[in-house]
Amino acid sequence: MKCALAMEYVALVKATPDFEKSLDEGLKFIGGFGNLQSPVIIKPNICTISDGTGYSVTSVKVIEAVVNLLLRENPSLAIRIVESDSQSKWVSKAFDKFGYSTLAEDRQRQNFDVTCVNLSESPTEMVAFEGDYFTNPELPDVLVRPGYVISVAQAKTHYLTFITGALKNLFGFLPRKDQGVYHKLINEVIVDLARLVPPSLCVIDARVGVEGWNGPKTRALDTFIIGHKAASVDATMLRVMGFDPKSIRHVVEASKYDHGSLDPVILGEPLDSVKVQFKAPKGLDSDAMLSS
Repeated sequence: MKCALAMEYVALVKATPDFEKSLDEGLKFIGGFGNLQSPVIIKPNICTISDGTGYSVTSVKVIEAVVNLLLRENPSLAIRIVESDSQSKWVSKAFDKFGYSTLAEDRQRQNFDVTCVNLSESPTEMVAFEGDYFTNPELPDVLVRPGYVISVAQAKTHYLTFITGALKNLFGFLPRKDQGVYHKLINEVIVDLARLVPPSLCVIDARVGVEGWNGPKTRALDTFIIGHKAASVDATMLRVMGFDPKSIRHVVEASKYDHGSLDPVILGEPLDSVKVQFKAPKGLDSDAMLSS
């Protein structure tokens, strides 16, 4: 297995029942974690309290595998699993329901510094920033000076942004429960969030892809997609789902801010061996795509 050190590489690895082993294989393709520092922020996709497909919310077992790999690399890391309240959930209840609270408590009993953080209940701090949407926003303090950020997303289509991937997953950093206020300019919001809290690692659980943010249609992909740059990872996910990344607005715009390439080098499984054609989302917002 050749180990790649460049940041424009994305790994496609077959998902086995041993998630830790599968993710470790992908990390080896892309040169490992890189420079790990505390606090490590892990952002799963916990989009709802009612997972209609079983694959719309990031499995705690995938997060557990990520946590175990981090602690194997450096047992002294402070790890924060974060999410915000939203219109479809109270995150404290979701942490409990989906097993995140139990995961954190188990690691604490083993003397590791792992906690779940409700960003909607966190103190905020103003950040000097001039973006396409935000000017000097107030962010939860744990996001202002993170040591290392990991976006762990699901492979899904979405009527507002065409797909939900590593970039769209950052939307959950916003602490407001009424997040619908951002929907009108959601592409600008997502790109600004990527600039404000850039991921150092992106993992997409593409074992089963979902058509729609909470289904109902699912398609088996049996794959994890892993890379250091969010736009590169999302571009690869789009190709796995049979779409052209160069037409998806927020992915293209994020690539202009050093968040990756729309044509990364893919290592591991050949793209054609895992590709499954998805249907475009119903009721798609016209701003989600660039004009041809």
